[in-house]
Amino acid sequence: MMTAGFTAWAAEDVIKIGVIGPMNFVQGKGHWGGAVMAMEEVNAKGGVQVGDKKMKIELIKADSNEFLSITDATNAMELLLTRNKADFVVGGFRTEAVLAMQDVAMDNKKIFVGCGAAHPELCTRVAKDYDRYKYFFRGTPFNSMFLVKTCFIQMATVAGILKKVLNIPKIKVAIVAEKQVWADPMVAATQQTLPKLGMEEAGVWRPSQTATDVTAELSAIESSGAHVIFTMFSASVGITFARQAGELKIPAAQVGINVEAQKEGFWDATQGMGNYVMTMNTYARDVEANDLTKPFVHGYIERYGEVPTYTADTYTVILHSIVPAIEKAGSLDSDKVVQAMEEGVPHKTPSGVADYLKDEQDRPLHDLRWGPGFLTSLGVQWQDGKLVGVWPNKWKPAEGVPEVTYKGMVPYKIAPWIVKKYKK
Repeated sequence: MMTAGFTAWAAEDVIKIGVIGPMNFVQGKGHWGGAVMAMEEVNAKGGVQVGDKKMKIELIKADSNEFLSITDATNAMELLLTRNKADFVVGGFRTEAVLAMQDVAMDNKKIFVGCGAAHPELCTRVAKDYDRYKYFFRGTPFNSMFLVKTCFIQMATVAGILKKVLNIPKIKVAIVAEKQVWADPMVAATQQTLPKLGMEEAGVWRPSQTATDVTAELSAIESSGAHVIFTMFSASVGITFARQAGELKIPAAQVGINVEAQKEGFWDATQGMGNYVMTMNTYARDVEANDLTKPFVHGYIERYGEVPTYTADTYTVILHSIVPAIEKAGSLDSDKVVQAMEEGVPHKTPSGVADYLKDEQDRPLHDLRWGPGFLTSLGVQWQDGKLVGVWPNKWKPAEGVPEVTYKGMVPYKIAPWIVKKYKK
């Protein structure tokens, strides 16, 4: 289903931006929420300067239904571009659907900025066939290779704290991933990486993504002697696991990806048993990567009552990438705007500095650069009912380089029952 919104100007003075995503889910709601904030901010300032005239932004909401049907997703993209005449498109979440929607956008030579899917292939296509795929850019998050790398750094950070504070000579890690395909390569990568980090594998557990009882897994993890539980949860099992681990006081620190723990409702959903759970995230209350972070995060909380999810970076894409590129190009012509977007980096965004990578053959990827000084994401931890930022906090990426800390970071806390078990 597609709905047009915010039409109030003459057609020739309107820039149409399609916002596509799973609109009945939190990911799509983030897409729409961020885009609305960007539209209102731009229009309140008089619109976009395109050549010698001002143009307003109009958003078009498109429900991709991509969790259930890739065909629905491609149909929604087709309608956005052919019936609704969208000039630009932002959004998308599920990689399989975004790959298909990408081809529809490329057929129509329209700029599509991905705001959800992390698979590297989306941008590898740009390098391999630039003339066809140059209209695709990654807007958020950085690709899955960098996501995994960040998770490993955060796991090593927690392991280092446990080792130092509790005087544990060698950290044992339980790998716990929901039984979904996306987690398979991450499990394998974790098994390969642990020895390189000086840690030992305690075992691998793969509960269902909708499991409502994981006490058997938790008992086995406790028996394994694991000090750290590296989680890979995108679904409701993240709540079940955290709640039961807290009830049983399993003496192992949870770190990794737990999408449910990124949400404001996690505390109530776990009845407070999710205390001390840590997960990767993009935003947190009172954490500022730079001076753009606070206005966006607080504005989003004020409007929607919750911290923005990373898909709400449609705000960032429209406000800090598409609009400046249109103004620089002085046109809505896709080829001219592509060139302006490529020339418009690096630029500051609420979550860091955006820049685009090139491949080993120096071909444009339109993929986001990861690392200190650019985009890093956050590590956040539940501490007594509040989701606080704990990483990067005096993170030293390499010898001889400055530490990285964002304003508002607080120290990581070890659960008291872990301290009680290991503190000598």
